[in-house]
Amino acid sequence: MLLLLLARCFLVILASSLLVCPGLACGPGRGFGKRRHPKKLTPLAYKQFIPNVAEKTLGASGRYEGKITRNSERFKELTPNYNPDIIFKDEENTGADRLMTQRCKDKLNALAISVMNQWPGVKLRVTEGWDEDGHHSEESLHYEGRAVDITTSDRDRSKYGMLARLAVEAGFDWVYYESKAHIHCSVKAENSVAAKSGGCFPGSATVHLEQGGTKLVKDLRPGDRVLAADDQGRLLYSDFLTFLDRDEGAKKVFYVIETREPRERLLLTAAHLLFVAPHNDSGPAPGPSALFASRVRPGQRVYVVAERGGDRRLLPAAVHSVTLREEAAGAYAPLTAHGTILINRVLASCYAVIEEHSWAHRAFAPFRLAHALLAALAPARTDGGGGGSIPAPQSAAEARDAGPAAGIHWYSQLLYHIGTWLLDSETLHPLGMAVKSS
Repeated sequence: MLLLLLARCFLVILASSLLVCPGLACGPGRGFGKRRHPKKLTPLAYKQFIPNVAEKTLGASGRYEGKITRNSERFKELTPNYNPDIIFKDEENTGADRLMTQRCKDKLNALAISVMNQWPGVKLRVTEGWDEDGHHSEESLHYEGRAVDITTSDRDRSKYGMLARLAVEAGFDWVYYESKAHIHCSVKAENSVAAKSGGCFPGSATVHLEQGGTKLVKDLRPGDRVLAADDQGRLLYSDFLTFLDRDEGAKKVFYVIETREPRERLLLTAAHLLFVAPHNDSGPAPGPSALFASRVRPGQRVYVVAERGGDRRLLPAAVHSVTLREEAAGAYAPLTAHGTILINRVLASCYAVIEEHSWAHRAFAPFRLAHALLAALAPARTDGGGGGSIPAPQSAAEARDAGPAAGIHWYSQLLYHIGTWLLDSETLHPLGMAVKSS
């Protein structure tokens, strides 16, 4: 136990001193971002916004993802809100103000209850919701159904400061007392993709073992060696170290990426990193060049395992389709010593949230070093996933059977905190960093 405590102290001190950009699991961890309700609610002042950062930054609602139209594939991300406790102005008479992302809908419904509790007989009123007519400024979150302008049903402007405070308490990611005539609220672009997914791959995903055959990712144990790739794109077997996140009982939603030749199918969360081949490259992966899964598009090429003349190598394969989401059981973020892993024969990074695989891998160098030291000094001990560790089993076999614990790994939690201090919204994925208040 003393050895483990010393190793943890070493990791914390070294990671803090490195000040490198972190690679994270597919979310910041369960419970991050939960608001502590003050004993006495204080109305917002005119022109005040909470949090005190720009709307489209990491600490607020995240960057603009692109306009949603009725003819776009993303239109299905919007859901109508027919809550009878909310009055929708709907001046266009098209129902557009009722359309919004699920996260926006949840927060708005929570706010409606707070308004009725605060002022009996008064309802929440929405004056602007999803905008399909271009009435707002360029890159407004209204175009994505992630923003609403609100008042009270009695239009009593003396209530608007408190209305803004209630919106903060309801969980909106950015609230702005924008005008004396309304309050502006917006949310992160989670739409049930990344903010509700703690892990990166479903439990049904498979990996290739050194001793032959495949194994479900949910069944990985320390001591397993799985197929991965080095920074030159050469296939090799790498030690599985732990899970950065592990939630076996969850039902999550994943991006589905399918290739044409050979046909492979990979499920992963939006903020997870996937290696994409350069436009003119036709050979093995030249090095770590990774994109968020949410940015991969049909026609781009990912790396898959191909068998040619008895030789197994990585070759680029064209992406045939990218499906926005599919529900699957379990959520797992495996970490290997090389920071890469072949999942369903497709090469992926072990990291997420930050679109810099090499930075993320360097950030985990202290963890890999401590893991190697612990393995050398106490071979029977195995590091746990989640927030802590498990006791040292009596044998290596028992260690493998015990496996990593559930939850977000404590080292990822540490890096998440460092990342929020050091990085801006241009570096981190807004979906992967979405507040996990559920």
